[in-house]
Amino acid sequence: MGKALLSRWLADGIAAESLFVRDPRPADWLTRVEGIHLNEPFPDQPGGIVIATRPPDVDKILPSLEAYGGGGTLIMSIAASKPLSLFEAHFSKGTPVVRAMPNLPATVGAAITAYVTNGKLSDDQKALFVRLMTCVGTVVEMPEEDLLPIVTALSGAGPAYVFAMAEAFAAAGLELGLPEDLSHELAIKMIAGAGRMLAEPEADATGFRVAVTSKGGTTEAGMLEFMADEHGIQDLVKRTVEAAALRCGELSGQQRHQDPADLKVIKD
Repeated sequence: MGKALLSRWLADGIAAESLFVRDPRPADWLTRVEGIHLNEPFPDQPGGIVIATRPPDVDKILPSLEAYGGGGTLIMSIAASKPLSLFEAHFSKGTPVVRAMPNLPATVGAAITAYVTNGKLSDDQKALFVRLMTCVGTVVEMPEEDLLPIVTALSGAGPAYVFAMAEAFAAAGLELGLPEDLSHELAIKMIAGAGRMLAEPEADATGFRVAVTSKGGTTEAGMLEFMADEHGIQDLVKRTVEAAALRCGELSGQQRHQDPADLKVIKD
């Protein structure tokens, strides 16, 4: 995800000279990025620091960043399952903190990034965060932190479920007689095309489904299998998201929220 963010920031016109990257084991691609400050000392008071490490490494790197607390530097974390309280415990009182969860489509500028703050951001700091994250897609502000495990399970982990669906469709076509390459291409482009339709303004998933499901037709025959038991695909997806949300909640020490509020969406 760090690679996706850096690549999109540079493509969107953020000056390479303004970016300082700390990575003890930089990949080859990172060493080839021109203009950035790789493993050089940070400025005394950077505008913001993005923590993009693996979750198990967060506790290891926070002590080295404590000097940047106090309010002048915005602390932004995209480390899954690490709560705001962890960062507030490491930084001095008054430090502005954002916890965000972008998803994998950030690599193509089509992410959905849900975030929550500790309420200590200035208007300029919030604008900085939005500027950075809208480079990779759409930003959604959460009303409460305890909704993030659900968001992580749905939009964060969700691409993996879509990829699994593509694998399943491709495998089905192969087993029924299609050449492997053709079955794979049909499955991938079918899902990509449906995704583009859903990304259009005023898209209506239910309306699209109804429109393509003609009475007595081929789609209806397949849909009956999707809904073979009492709830079908809807029950499967609910159980999938719930399992992931519960696990995320366990990792972060948060509990699932029972009454999700309306979300404020900022379009790219």
